[in-house]
Amino acid sequence: MTKENLKNKLNQMQYHVTQNNGTEPPFQNEYWDEFAEGLYVDIVSGKPLFSSKDKFDAGCGWPSFTKPIEEEEVLEKKDLSHFMVRTEVRSKTADSHLGHVFDDGPGPIGLRYCINSAALRFIPKEKLEEEGYQEFLRLFNDN
Repeated sequence: MTKENLKNKLNQMQYHVTQNNGTEPPFQNEYWDEFAEGLYVDIVSGKPLFSSKDKFDAGCGWPSFTKPIEEEEVLEKKDLSHFMVRTEVRSKTADSHLGHVFDDGPGPIGLRYCINSAALRFIPKEKLEEEGYQEFLRLFNDN
């Protein structure tokens, strides 16, 4: 997809975050406090990235996840911007900037994927089949 097509598809914040490595304001974004069951996909490619099952409230003001659904779709890259050393997270298929991953998360792995809402589209569990993501319903089976 060309930059011009993306400018027409995405709103200003979505474009800024995904294409210019931007960051949206904390606590003033769409999904920081969304905890319904569902799937978070790349706003550009539609590729599944994160599940609500792995989402937690980190208190940072952005959606936070313990792990991606498929590790190969989420790339990590050293980020030396803003006089810091961080690990940037990008989507493999669309090369969208998503956010950063930190080692201060819960659980056995201890990771916190801090992701911009503007890089994501949330699909509620009830709409997964109609939107073509039925294979991911398995994530929400409580077997």
